[in-house]
Amino acid sequence: MAATKVLRGVNLTGWFTLEPWVTPEPFARTATVDEVSLAAKLGKDEYAELVRAHRASFIHSEDFSRIAARGFNALRLPIPWYVFEPQNTPYQPCIDTVDKALEWAEEIGLHVIFVLAVNPGLPGGQDSTPGGSPRTRISCEKSLEIIKKLAQRYAHRLGFFGIEVADEVQPRIRQGLRVIDGVPAHSLRNYYRRAYNIVRTVAGEDPVVILPDGGWPSGWRRFMSQQSYTNVWLDCHLDKTPSSVDCSGPLGIQRVIDAKRSYLLQVSSGDLPVMVGKWSASLPTPDGSMTAEGRIALERIYASGQLAAYRGCPAWFFQTWKTSAFLAGWDARVALASFERGMLN
Repeated sequence: MAATKVLRGVNLTGWFTLEPWVTPEPFARTATVDEVSLAAKLGKDEYAELVRAHRASFIHSEDFSRIAARGFNALRLPIPWYVFEPQNTPYQPCIDTVDKALEWAEEIGLHVIFVLAVNPGLPGGQDSTPGGSPRTRISCEKSLEIIKKLAQRYAHRLGFFGIEVADEVQPRIRQGLRVIDGVPAHSLRNYYRRAYNIVRTVAGEDPVVILPDGGWPSGWRRFMSQQSYTNVWLDCHLDKTPSSVDCSGPLGIQRVIDAKRSYLLQVSSGDLPVMVGKWSASLPTPDGSMTAEGRIALERIYASGQLAAYRGCPAWFFQTWKTSAFLAGWDARVALASFERGMLN
């Protein structure tokens, strides 16, 4: 079965949607901060041309070859809600490019996890007119419709490893006396079950169905147990530093690594395998007095510690493969350049 394969991969963030931290140039040029404001500023035609040019130039088949050559065997590919059609918005569909991406992956043996880059659960079941943000909220019904189309289209394809039913979710949870607003937990669980059933109906038992934990490590115990559900994983995102961790001093990096290991153990205490969908080598506390050599050495220590912490996971994905500015800590071509292939396993 597909789920017996251990995945070590990278995200392809900022390819199908424009992300200002990945490719800041169009945002700086137009004095905008996100894809929604960028589309409004440029107008439909100019925005459409910008997106088409970006998708054609940012990632090529050569990137896939380089990813495989670096020792990675998988891709986590965020897919926008408008992948098939834009629903009277300026956003550009991208299903043809998604098809091409899977073909490139299959040619060199990379596994692909498609991630529906939405936050499902718009109140009242209504649809919004969202932009390209991974945290876009649309109705559960619309999200499930897109999942069904993707699973049907790629069922039984060699490179199709699985589908993640959302990217960034925010459950409504209580922390002490404070309630963090978000999607009610029962609604999110119901959405996960429905998404699982849809994938199984149209694509069979092999694709892994992946559920984001939403930063709620204790919320999924005894949920969708392996006795009743097949090939289900949880996904936790560990690319950012917990605000509660003291990052200062020479032991700060180790405390951050320990906190991430502790979080992973907590979310793994349930019945489901847990993958790390996003992690980075970005240092939690930039030190202006640090030399470039010192920063590179510390980033390597930070990345090495995380690799050790995630070794038991069925999959991890570095965030991300490419940025236009070669961002240290976030661009795998830079952050993991000094790691030998065997060190990534």
